[in-house]
Amino acid sequence: MKNYEQALQDANAVCQNEPLLTKGHHMKAQALSGLGRSKEVLKEFLYCLALNPECNSVKKEAQKVMCEVFFPASENVHQNLTSPIQSRILTSRLKAQCSSHENTQALEEGGSAGGSKNPSEKSDVFRNTNYSVLYFILGLHFEEDKEVLESILPAAPSTSLKRQFPNDLEDVQDLNGPGKIPKKDSSPQRNMTSNIGESPELSIDVTDFECALCMRLLFEPVTTPCGHTFCLKCLERCLDHAPHCPLCKEKLSELLASRNFNITILAEELIFRYLSDELSDRKRIYDEEMTELSNLTRDVPIFVCAMAFPTVPCPLHVFEPRYRLMIRRCMETGTKRFGMCLSAEHAGISEYGCMLEIKDVRTFPDGSSVVDAIGISRFRVLSHRHRDGYNTADIEYLEDEKVEGPAYEELTSLHDSVYQQSVSWFTSLQDHMKEQILSHFGLMPDRESEPQSNPSGPAWSWWILAVLPLERKAQLAILGMISLKERLLAIRRILVIITRKMNSRQELVNSRERNN
Repeated sequence: MKNYEQALQDANAVCQNEPLLTKGHHMKAQALSGLGRSKEVLKEFLYCLALNPECNSVKKEAQKVMCEVFFPASENVHQNLTSPIQSRILTSRLKAQCSSHENTQALEEGGSAGGSKNPSEKSDVFRNTNYSVLYFILGLHFEEDKEVLESILPAAPSTSLKRQFPNDLEDVQDLNGPGKIPKKDSSPQRNMTSNIGESPELSIDVTDFECALCMRLLFEPVTTPCGHTFCLKCLERCLDHAPHCPLCKEKLSELLASRNFNITILAEELIFRYLSDELSDRKRIYDEEMTELSNLTRDVPIFVCAMAFPTVPCPLHVFEPRYRLMIRRCMETGTKRFGMCLSAEHAGISEYGCMLEIKDVRTFPDGSSVVDAIGISRFRVLSHRHRDGYNTADIEYLEDEKVEGPAYEELTSLHDSVYQQSVSWFTSLQDHMKEQILSHFGLMPDRESEPQSNPSGPAWSWWILAVLPLERKAQLAILGMISLKERLLAIRRILVIITRKMNSRQELVNSRERNN
């Protein structure tokens, strides 16, 4: 009767009532086939095979439909290929595989290239011993679909397909079209027996390998779960601003949380093989940028935030896009260092700062991170500018002046005296204040036997400066001192003033208690 619409309605009713009935899905597939809906036909055949993997008749019908779906005459094989060049490469390769198989099969049967006995034999590519094309297609789909499809095949495919794929492009010749870059490798090509003439060699268009963000050749290409390919560094910078794909806006929170940016091997190998000169230029530019970023006296990245001191821990919550980029660059260059300065109203950043070293970075799904850093040395800002949104500066490092003879003996005596004064002050604090200080800055360092052993001065002196309730202006002035004696005297004066205020406050409290 060929009333496929009515047959489809009846089959749908059967599948709804008996979803595990193989015959119902088979009837639905036949009705859909009559309506020309090949993809839905394949889906129903897969249901049948999932329910009954041993059904040979369904296997044969599924083979024919797969050829119609996966081997179209003028369409790309898969809509989620990461670039037009990959679609073009795969389409050419599939056609070559089909043509090669058809003619090989015909020759084996003693006939001509076009003398197959029936159409089903020409399209039955599953009988060919080379399954590389089919398994490449299977690799483009979800794992569960792949497992079902693999049950159709009588044998396993050859291994290392992805690595072999660029070599398979040797099967075709050069088009010499305008704006195309032919492959430079002159290795001999494999000849394919065909009655339709030799296939032309595939040409590579550089624009097909351009990053959509920087408009340059892809470098360290990575592909998002939504199927778009970018340079690794370009994608990371976009994710600093929003956890979405830059093109389709699909959310990439899981990718941000895992930081699992795997290089796309296929794109990388194609670029390496066919665009080697362009890749060399691109790598040279990248290396120059990394060398410039790794310099620790010129264009040093500056985090404009709080006061930092040598040897004192400085945990930071990094959430601004510019500082996400800055911290990531510090890690990539291997320096793991950046400067910390205060904000200055007229100059932009303060004259003095402290270099910090990154100990650990913990990243969260929203892209923000907690950076565990510690101060290592002081510096003076010579000049500063901006780079990609954050501050950079040319700096010179500061070290304490060394003293000898009687001056050294006087310094040693002052050092021991101020240390004991600092310990007494901290001991006099209330318990809850001590707990807050210790949780943030850790324990007070021990007194050094040699006060001039560290170019920046004793660690305990910086610890006490970090915990004392001082204005930032006073902290900055002491940070810039290169005389350890002057710095110790400043700490002594501060402790005397604070101790007097604490004693006066305590006397006032005691007086009120006596009056009450």
